[in-house]
Amino acid sequence: MRFPSLLRPLGFVRRSLSLGVIATTLGLAYGIWYSYSVILVALLAEFGWSRSLLAGAFSTFAIVHGIANPFVGMLCDKVRPPLLVGIGGVSLGSALWFNSLIQQPWQLYAGFGVLTAISVALCGWLPALVMVERRYQHRLGLAMGIVSSGIGVGMLTVVPLCQLLIDAYGWRIAFRVLGCICAFWVVPAAIYLSASSPRPVSRTPADEFVHDLGESVAPSNAIAEPVDTSITLRAAVRTIPFWLMVTAFFFGSTCSQTLHVHQVAYLVDHGHTAIVAASVVGVVGLASVFGKTGGGWLSDRIDREVVFVGGITILVASFGMLALLGSVPSAFGVYIYAIMLGVGYSATASLVPAMMSDRFSGLYFGSIVGIGLFGSAAGSATGPWLAGYVFDVTGSYDVAFAIAAVCGVVAGCAGWMARSIRLRQGR
Repeated sequence: MRFPSLLRPLGFVRRSLSLGVIATTLGLAYGIWYSYSVILVALLAEFGWSRSLLAGAFSTFAIVHGIANPFVGMLCDKVRPPLLVGIGGVSLGSALWFNSLIQQPWQLYAGFGVLTAISVALCGWLPALVMVERRYQHRLGLAMGIVSSGIGVGMLTVVPLCQLLIDAYGWRIAFRVLGCICAFWVVPAAIYLSASSPRPVSRTPADEFVHDLGESVAPSNAIAEPVDTSITLRAAVRTIPFWLMVTAFFFGSTCSQTLHVHQVAYLVDHGHTAIVAASVVGVVGLASVFGKTGGGWLSDRIDREVVFVGGITILVASFGMLALLGSVPSAFGVYIYAIMLGVGYSATASLVPAMMSDRFSGLYFGSIVGIGLFGSAAGSATGPWLAGYVFDVTGSYDVAFAIAAVCGVVAGCAGWMARSIRLRQGR
């Protein structure tokens, strides 16, 4: 009996290392996403293309990424997610290299808008969710918080690195260097994760033999044929909780992404310096690391939906803080707002997938959460566009931000209703 106990610390280190590898991979993949803001400026300076044309490439990226997620989720149900991550790493490195050769707008749309988006989807959030969901069920909130915090770290590191490369060598070399970094990290990472990740199995009574941090290992004498109790995508879409989760995904992302895209412009319009306004992005990323990890840890100890609604409340309150800064400019207040946004939006980013796993965990979780992430992508595309349209019509962000805040309230209500249904079912 002492031999397994001696191996347990080694298993803990191995599983913790896997979380770090997944988080770093996400940081690289989505660091590319957020780097487009500085790449756009470089392309504008060289080609003189319109801002709408350049912004359209990013919108294409967001839409293609969202459409790809359900298909990536289905693939995760068929093959091991690390295989998709490896393919995504090769594809992402190649796509970024192709982007360095851009001469015409259609090449930007094809290279960044389509190829890069699909590559990020293959090695990004959805395969990470499936790997974490299969391995860390008993600390799911904390595990998802840790890996999703890698995106915040990517905002803090990859975006400045991209800017430094552009300043020193130009945007073409920047694309190539980032492509090499992604390929040389993601592919070995996928090989490591493939070797260390368990294959998906149906949950049976034998699976109750559980190690710390949630890795399930059946006893060696378990010979019973496993019975598949996983809920399918077709069955899931017939339930109210599924659509409540999709609602939380869509409206939560509509709310948070409106702020992410328009906050700098709003602050500059209201008298804040450009450097202070731009630094908000980094503070949001740093705060999100603590918000995702801390929120995930807390959600393993109290109802996840309660933590989610608390995060949404902070997110909605950040709109009030931003409105106050529009009337009374304050550098200190700007950073308080950034912390509120970073902590608040973390609720949608990491907790909704965990809430969905609580209800639809199993062999088909990839397909199910893929639909949810498509809803999130749709919200991410809708919110910023709608806010820009409303600003063009009214000349102010007031109505646009009010709409986004209401969307946050809708997301919180969806999460709370899902909790009420779960409690009525005695779960």
